[in-house]
Amino acid sequence: MKADLPIKVANFFKNYFTLAPDLVPQAEAEKSIRDGVSFRGTNIIILILAILIASLGLNTNSTAVIIGAMLISPLMGPIIGIGLGVGVHDFDLIKRCLRNLGMATVFSVIASTVYFLISPVNEGHSELLARTSPTIYDVLIGFVGGGAGIIALGSRNKGNVIPGVAIATALMPPLCTAGYGLATWQLNYFFGAFYLFLINSIYIAFATFIGVKLLGYKGSPTSSNTRAHKVRKIVYSLAILTMLPSIYLTYRMLQTNKYNMQVNSFVSDECHWPDTQVVNTQTQTVDGQKVIRITLIGKTLPTDSLELALAPRLRFYGLEGTKLAFVQGGADTAPSEDSSVKDVYMLAQATISRQQASIDSLRLIVAETRAAQAAGTTIAPEIKVLWPQVKDIAINHSVFADINSGMPDTIHVALVSFSSSLDKAQSEKFKEFLEARLKINDIQIVNANNLNFSSK
Repeated sequence: MKADLPIKVANFFKNYFTLAPDLVPQAEAEKSIRDGVSFRGTNIIILILAILIASLGLNTNSTAVIIGAMLISPLMGPIIGIGLGVGVHDFDLIKRCLRNLGMATVFSVIASTVYFLISPVNEGHSELLARTSPTIYDVLIGFVGGGAGIIALGSRNKGNVIPGVAIATALMPPLCTAGYGLATWQLNYFFGAFYLFLINSIYIAFATFIGVKLLGYKGSPTSSNTRAHKVRKIVYSLAILTMLPSIYLTYRMLQTNKYNMQVNSFVSDECHWPDTQVVNTQTQTVDGQKVIRITLIGKTLPTDSLELALAPRLRFYGLEGTKLAFVQGGADTAPSEDSSVKDVYMLAQATISRQQASIDSLRLIVAETRAAQAAGTTIAPEIKVLWPQVKDIAINHSVFADINSGMPDTIHVALVSFSSSLDKAQSEKFKEFLEARLKINDIQIVNANNLNFSSK
């Protein structure tokens, strides 16, 4: 009885996972793949239209539109054709597929670049940015998607597998994002997106090649074994070389995620105060130095005390060498009866701030007074030429108070003494000259001849 158990288990899995009853003949599967390789006439026009639809979806950040474009796109044909050609040693098919895929890629990038050049919206949305940082997970998606594609093409019940593979592997959006990168001259977008397209293409073709071998498709009897072996070596080498950068990018992504989790854990565990709350946390790198910027609201806390208390705690969260920066908002509360050293320090900081505001205000008043005192001397040579009747002039900013309301008002006053009086027209011209020359809206001219004014 026990000896029969392994056989029963093997038969159980064989009944559920065997492919033989559903497979179509090799010739029929090959014909289906070869028919989708060509990129002429209808296919190339549909490809360009699909690229434009995907570009519109990326531009408007619409996932539904992008999915529609991926379903329309005929890009899967030559990529699966490359895998079939490598598997059955059909080198002419490989060349034709590579040529067609290259032309399709060029047309796609040109179409998306032209679209984004004329599009009024140049902002990079989340759907665009998601296509610029490929990782090892994209390699796995391409490989598994390609495997599903070749199994579906070799079976009678294809269902919705091929459209599903087109959506999962997302061949169109990276090409659109590459065009966006060229149109806006953001080459990091272009190279990141184009690398994602290469990952998807190479691993769909690689999975197709593996699938062809597992399905037992026979190669051309007239093919050269040496040449076939060389092509297989190229395929394996290309798959490995394509994967290596994605491994590094995945490592960086995982490190970033780990760092962010450590920061969130630190803030949630350590940053608790009775009258102050954390409203935002940002991480950034400034000149190679990692910085955690924490925004607080509520009662203002002394920055020096915060850093002194929290900096030693960073090492318990794996954040050694990270710098803390605090942005605080809200008003200070009055010190209570049990004021501590921190409260005294906060009060001193508030006093310094008020004194600094007073100093700045006084500096502004002094600067305005000096400017007014120098104004008369500055324009005196021009007045001597244009208005020879003017003997002396002084410019002043005076503050008048309304007797009834008590509201103050600043008025610009020019005290002028004349050797001979000006008529009404000349007085108006002189006033316009002073306003234009001194760059003020209104100035009152006061005749100083009756004030016994005399310049020394």
